Amino acid sequence: MNNTMNYKGYVGSVEFSENDGVFFGKVMGIRALISYEGETAKELVEDFHGAVDDYLELCKEEGIEPEKAYKGSFNVRISPELHREAAIFAATNQISLNSFVEKAVRNELTLQRG
Repeated sequence: MNNTMNYKGYVGSVEFSENDGVFFGKVMGIRALISYEGETAKELVEDFHGAVDDYLELCKEEGIEPEKAYKGSFNVRISPELHREAAIFAATNQISLNSFVEKAVRNELTLQRG
């Protein structure tokens, strides 16, 4: 089962509340809170699309740039020792720490996908 949906470059989560008997979710990867719900999968998808469209229309009306999900920048919190090791490894191999972390993440995702 896929727990995400995609629409116009935005990724939305898919969750289910057994108590309420409703599907719900929110757009991931941005600060703005865009949520949606539906009693069926079809309603959930329709509400997700409507919520994204409403967000984009609101941004247009207010003359602001809509947030882009997953811009390629994030903070990572690791132990000082691991930070030191990674920085020394990157410098020794004449690559940036960012490149080293990107490669490590890419390698792990490749392993996980099998």
